[in-house]
This record gives sequence, C-alpha cells and structure tokens, in this order.
Amino acid sequence: MKETATFWHAGDIGELELLKASYVSHTFSRHTHAGYVIAIIERGVEAYDYRGRTHFAVPGDIILINPDTVHTGHAGVKSGWSYRVFYPCIDLLRGLAEDMAQKKGDIPYFDATVIHDPLLARDMQRLHRILERSASRLDRQFWFNAVMGRLLATHAGNPPPIKPPRHEHRALQKAVAYIHDTLCENISLEALSSHAGLSPYYFSRIFTRHMGLPPHAYRKQLRIHKAKQLLRNRIPISQVAVETGFADQSHLTRHFKQIVGVTPGQYAGL
Repeated sequence: MKETATFWHAGDIGELELLKASYVSHTFSRHTHAGYVIAIIERGVEAYDYRGRTHFAVPGDIILINPDTVHTGHAGVKSGWSYRVFYPCIDLLRGLAEDMAQKKGDIPYFDATVIHDPLLARDMQRLHRILERSASRLDRQFWFNAVMGRLLATHAGNPPPIKPPRHEHRALQKAVAYIHDTLCENISLEALSSHAGLSPYYFSRIFTRHMGLPPHAYRKQLRIHKAKQLLRNRIPISQVAVETGFADQSHLTRHFKQIVGVTPGQYAGL
C-alpha cells in the first residue's frame, strides 16, 4: 500500500479539518489536539497509545480521541492502515450537543476510544465523502448535523469531574504561560523550572505527569499549533518556520508531519 494523505478544511461547517490518508511506515509522535479526533478505519490496522494502553482499530471501527489527551499512532500490521478523520473543534461539537439538548452543557466526552458500530461507521464514511466532494452547503451541513448528532447521542457523555487543585498547579500554570511567552526562544530547563519556582528534576516530573508530555515536547506542539494558524492565514512556509522557532523549512516540515500527518504544504493546500 502506498502512503498518501489529503488534508482539507470545511469552513462552511465551522472549525473543522479533515484528513484522508493511508500510512505504512509513518509514525505519529506523542501529541494532543485542541479539539477532537474522530476516525474511521477503512483498511488495515492502526495501533495507538492512549490513556496508558495500546489500542488497535480494524476496518469498520471508529476511533474517538478527546481534546488535549496525549496519543500516538502507527501501523498495527506491516501493510499499514487507511482511514478518514474528522478534527472538529470543541465549540463545534459542544454547540451541536447543546442544540440537541436545547440547553447549555459540558463539552461532550467519549469514554470509549474504539467503538464498533457498523451502521454509524458507514454513515460517517458517507459524510466524509460528502465533505470531500459535494459543493452543496445545505447537503454538507445537514449530513454533518445528522451523523455527528447520532455519534453524540449514542457514544458521548459528560467529562469526568476535575480533581481538586493541588499546590503544584499554580507552578504549572506559570510554566505554561512562560513557554507561550518564549515560544521561539532557546530557553533552558533551569530557566523554565526557576520561573515555576521548582527544582528542574521535580518540575520535569510533575509537568510530564500533569500535561502528558515533557516540557520540550509540549513546546514543540505549541509551535506546530501556531504554524497551523499561520498556514491557514496563507503565510509562506519559510516565514512560518522562522515565526515558530524552527531552524528552517525542512525542520518545520519534519516535525509538522510527525504530529499532523501531512506536510505544511499539504495542510495549506499548496
């Protein structure tokens, strides 16, 4: 199976990105998404680490990843896997859920990460193809609400309660703010931990435990998120690399594909 990937945006739906891909040797590094990942396996097997376990998804399975939850992705068999993926933002699914319930509510939360629902998987594949091929906004929006509404009604619930705050949360908040403020700078672990008021060793341990990623990986992901925003604004890739702290365009491309699954040029539709 040849590796291919097509990435596009459905601006008429809301903040929704879509991917159709086949991967064999490509591996997604540990990362999170600000929104949801909803994927339908069409061929092969995808394996991924999520919530402390390795999961396997086969044709007809639906993969559900909640926002800001660390996961990976790689082939579960030698021949790789093919899938179609929806990346809806939080507000898109929350708005649909509130419309269905006719009241304000928490963001939808998927407790199961691999579900086997053949009829829903078939309709989700159909929806993905409609969003790929149809120019009718009415058709596209109707099917999105109908199919995603079924997904929420049958497989989503409320998020688990947030644990009571601990003394180290304030330190982490300060560290995250500092990472945002120095995103393109070559900061040291000592400087970051000092800003949080903790020793480097202790800081590294609690940061990784709470954020799901070590500090350097978390900062790299923030850079990729910023790169996506700039690419959506049609900023040239070489300039995006500079503005996000990467050494050059090839450096950005290598790390971008590890997380997003396509190159910056493919993401921008170039």
